[in-house]
Amino acid sequence: MTEQQPVVIVIDDDPSLRKAIDRLLRSVGLRVELFESAQEFLQNTPPDAPSCIVLDVRLPGQSGLNLQRYLTAADIHIPIIFITAHGDIPMSVRAMKAGAVEFLTKPFHDQDLLDAIEAALERDRVRRADEKLIAELRERFETLTERERQVMQLVVAGRLNKQIAAELGISEMTAKIHRGQVFRKMQAASLPDLVRMADKPGITNIKA
Repeated sequence: MTEQQPVVIVIDDDPSLRKAIDRLLRSVGLRVELFESAQEFLQNTPPDAPSCIVLDVRLPGQSGLNLQRYLTAADIHIPIIFITAHGDIPMSVRAMKAGAVEFLTKPFHDQDLLDAIEAALERDRVRRADEKLIAELRERFETLTERERQVMQLVVAGRLNKQIAAELGISEMTAKIHRGQVFRKMQAASLPDLVRMADKPGITNIKA
């Protein structure tokens, strides 16, 4: 399947700037969604595609920094690029510490904005791919029997088949069979591969 076309969300109360950014981004083949306030944006469902937000710091109603905090609290992790005509160093530091990709002062160069958007979209692609992998790993883990989960826990802890057998009170051959089933069901190519799977967030209940 081909990746969904990335979306850039622009939130700024200046119609002329929204139009200029829209024109710039569409000229390089990006999809754009335009909003004049945080409230208007929040009334819509976030796109199910790699995306980022170009966000003015000062907005009518809820400010850009407040929107950033709200999205973080709501577990919505769309990368943010702040733009402002009234920025200061403490403000930019606060935004960057909270996870912003970039903090651009108006007027900014088109290429600086495009570079920041490229970095933000790549960050979101990585996040989405990781979330998809974790969901797949959870599904694979659910196919394991209780005994296989016990064996997997011991395997990722570095136990040999003989040690697993002794700890679980089963034969070494049975331990070997369970170990093979774990690797097959988890689709792990090697022990390091299985360990990396166990290290993923949300799979922590299988770690030793």
